[in-house]
Amino acid sequence: MDLMKMGTDMLMAKLGGGADAGGVQSVLSGLIGDGDQMDIAGMIGKLQGEGGGMADMLGSWLGDGDNAAVSADQVRDMIGGEKITAAAQQLGTDEGSLLSGLQDALPEMVNQASSGGSLLDSVGGLGGLAGMAKKFL
Repeated sequence: MDLMKMGTDMLMAKLGGGADAGGVQSVLSGLIGDGDQMDIAGMIGKLQGEGGGMADMLGSWLGDGDNAAVSADQVRDMIGGEKITAAAQQLGTDEGSLLSGLQDALPEMVNQASSGGSLLDSVGGLGGLAGMAKKFL
């Protein structure tokens, strides 16, 4: 499954029909991507660095149960306020609409990346997993 395409589709649905798919995917990749892949390791690091509530939320995204909701402020903190502002301007939308779309897309993207054992692939295989582990030690 192409996670960036799935996220792009979800974000476009939230932003309305006037959004350009290529532009949305480019912006999404700039916000949470590492090339054409989702930077799961970076997101995990940021979420775990925020403490218990965010770590619990991340656990729900990685697990097979229901995904815990993420607030607009948590998305802004995870990605960075300046990046959100620039992305909203690039897409010609307001920050609230972009954050709302990301609130829906991010949990589902992480959930899909971790479902069925594909999380290892999404973090770059064993080398990526080893690099992620080093960040926490």
